[in-house]
Amino acid sequence: MHVVVCTKQTPDSAAAMKIEDGKAAWGDSPMVVNPWDEYAIEEAIRIKENKGGKATAITLGPDRAREVLKTCIAIGCDEAVLVSDEAFDGSDARVTAVILAAAIRKLGDVDLVIFGKQAIDGDTGLVPMALARMLGWSPLSYVFEISELEPDQKQIRVARLLEEGKQLCSAPLPAVVSVVKDINEPRYPSFIGIRRAGKAEIPVWTAADLELDASSIGAGASAVSWSDIRGLPDRAGSVEIIEGDSPAEIATTLADRLLAEKVI
Repeated sequence: MHVVVCTKQTPDSAAAMKIEDGKAAWGDSPMVVNPWDEYAIEEAIRIKENKGGKATAITLGPDRAREVLKTCIAIGCDEAVLVSDEAFDGSDARVTAVILAAAIRKLGDVDLVIFGKQAIDGDTGLVPMALARMLGWSPLSYVFEISELEPDQKQIRVARLLEEGKQLCSAPLPAVVSVVKDINEPRYPSFIGIRRAGKAEIPVWTAADLELDASSIGAGASAVSWSDIRGLPDRAGSVEIIEGDSPAEIATTLADRLLAEKVI
């Protein structure tokens, strides 16, 4: 069985976003594995351990995103692929799904693709289901348990977390699954895994490698563009201390002011 986990490099969750020249900036914040993806990575490794086969990590991003893939290998993934090309810059969620779909087709023998629920920077959660649509595979979102997985019968059964409870679903493989944090407890990289990650050769696939036309990728192909991002204006206000000879007098003055301002 071949499981692919799609991950993303994002700013640390404690980072404070700033607006610089109409664009979002994260300052000197460290770049890390998207926190939601930690659960997807763990689930992919568990499936590999229980069902056999291999787990491959994929990320779309600049060369620095290679560190995310090294983390995936250190935790337990067998292989990793960096999808990187300047032509991909400005891709929205739909175009990102187009690029990832091409990468998964290039892998050729994938049974299951796993995502985290969403990325903490874009926060859309759109890519997993868009990818399923691009591939024509079964889409399963908000999964908190994979109860059955039968590669030979090409079947998967999951429990989805909904606001009103849970939903049990079954679908044919191959499938695309996005998971929530209730699904498992992520492990830490092992010392042996860290050494293996340091020696791992991570291929880089460009638009040409994926046979993607320039008109189908990047900002030009995206339906959503961030032409100008503006920070929230500073809050303006003033404070007045109400004084009086007694608490009752202060309360009466306060009530009169609130009535005058039509607050009460």
